[in-house]
Amino acid sequence: MDLRKLDAALKKVEKPARYIGGELGAVVKDPDQVKVRFAFAFPDLYEIGMSHLGLQILYGILNDQEDIACERVFAPWFDMEEQMRTLGIPLYSLETKTPIKDFDFLGFTLQYELSFTNILNMLDLAGLEVYAKDRKEGPLVIAGGPVAYTPEPLADFIDLFILGEGEEVNLELIRLYQKIKDQGGTKDDFLLAAGKMKGIYVPKFYREVYKEDGTISHREVLADLPEVIEKRKVDQVDQMAQNRRQIVPFIETVHDRVVLEMFRGCTHGCRFCQAGMIYRPIREKSKENLLDQARRLIDQTGYREISLSSLSSCDYRNLLPLIQDLMEEFKDQRVAMSLPSLRLDTFFIDVLKEIEKVKKTGLTFAPEAGSQRLRDVINKNVSQEDLLAVCQDVFKEGWSKIKLYFMIGLPTEEEEDLLGILQLAEMVKDAFFNRPKEEIKGNFTVTASASCFVPKAFTPFQWFGQNTKEDFLQKAYFIKERVKDPKIRFRYHDPATSVCEAVLARGDRRTGKLLYRLFELGAKFDGWTDGFKEDLWIQAMEDTGISPDFYAYRERPLDEVLPWDFIDIGVSKAYLKKEYQRALEGQTTLDCRKGCHGCGIKNCSMWEDFHAGTR
Repeated sequence: MDLRKLDAALKKVEKPARYIGGELGAVVKDPDQVKVRFAFAFPDLYEIGMSHLGLQILYGILNDQEDIACERVFAPWFDMEEQMRTLGIPLYSLETKTPIKDFDFLGFTLQYELSFTNILNMLDLAGLEVYAKDRKEGPLVIAGGPVAYTPEPLADFIDLFILGEGEEVNLELIRLYQKIKDQGGTKDDFLLAAGKMKGIYVPKFYREVYKEDGTISHREVLADLPEVIEKRKVDQVDQMAQNRRQIVPFIETVHDRVVLEMFRGCTHGCRFCQAGMIYRPIREKSKENLLDQARRLIDQTGYREISLSSLSSCDYRNLLPLIQDLMEEFKDQRVAMSLPSLRLDTFFIDVLKEIEKVKKTGLTFAPEAGSQRLRDVINKNVSQEDLLAVCQDVFKEGWSKIKLYFMIGLPTEEEEDLLGILQLAEMVKDAFFNRPKEEIKGNFTVTASASCFVPKAFTPFQWFGQNTKEDFLQKAYFIKERVKDPKIRFRYHDPATSVCEAVLARGDRRTGKLLYRLFELGAKFDGWTDGFKEDLWIQAMEDTGISPDFYAYRERPLDEVLPWDFIDIGVSKAYLKKEYQRALEGQTTLDCRKGCHGCGIKNCSMWEDFHAGTR
């Protein structure tokens, strides 16, 4: 690549540090020792991608192999893309400025559906054909991550998908590629062999067949490959590869801190939550492992904050001892602790008292729904009393700003549920001010934020239809116009983007033509306010006949063949149907730690412990 052109481009963009590499912790390999080059692609801005723990982990795993070079590439912002296209600069890796088309693999991580248009744009910027069938040369284009569990919208553009956790399978896949390449095999030879591996889906060998009403009749397998793809999971998380190093960016990112993943999975069973289903079973890391990792990363990065991360961080069984040990370990360095997900119970207060010794962080709680009836429907086992009791405790500890997170458009939602959002915010305010005057300190605000419900695959709510954009706006305005107190703030998410997200989240292979039309129209960064252009989506839907009425708004019968039914996440469809019925009846299901509910997941410690009588 012509570095003079790159230098000229960097002088004209807002944040050139996004595009230069060379950070502390980045790895540059000797090209003479490298046999396979893997480009790890995050289809969003550098600041977002560099905050992603999965990137740091897989980057370390691959670069620990002497003969593999893993390098990074991110989606360039509008100003940089303009310079690249004007000056003829191809999409390149940060580490060595190598054009992406010269790599063996281009691996995209799929974290959210509204990044899909960036993927097509990045392929084009790399000088690659967008459709997989048209790519005769260049890297194998693969994809993994949580959104890979609904792969069909991208099936025409991706050579293969990794379904499940990638710590082990990525390396296995690369070694298979080396073997077949050394034997003189073709791209199809590799794809066919890869398709026989657990957790690998090669879409070109499968085809959807549709009924006259547009729903799926069945799927055809076009090669000697399994009909059902079983997800990959790491059974022993304490033995799996850890991020022993962490790249430290030159510029501020979303999460400028050390991140420790305490466990995988979740036992709460919220019926809207895809992550709580696809990451089952729960697998905890040992306290000693986490302490060792913290020492290593704090020393290597120089960060002064540790984020204790998991789907429900307060559920880690050794959380308080872990925090106490971390606080003692780093007391002289004044390293702060943060918890991104907080549980509403009295145990949380003990944790909070430890964390605040160094730094008071903001507090966000997620009741999710305004009424107890609706919280029971979604299986959010949190009561109004739980929230108020915790708020009273945190107010005593000196906090004065609270954020409450809700969803609107949830299944069976009624007007009383919407009013409940405002009523909960008012109760939190009253809990702050209804105390002795000498205890009231700080400038109090409570912010109630509402996102728009998007039905997701592999959840009990995958069959429910989504509200229309107009319905969402009507509900948001219903709440907003009733907020009269300046101490209470109400914010809501743009419903137009949520509708577009739902079309892709529930999409079959035909939605690929919508993505390609969006790419032709110039859509990109659809998850960003500065990037999303609703008029392009409306035009693309009109041009392709892909309608939210069919994909987003339609309630699906329980016997319909769903576009993701060929994937086995371990949780049975029968269990999801049972939870769907319990939702309609307003019945809750207890946390898995309090009893096994037979979801179907294998090698689950919750099942083993419960039936052994230890829980």
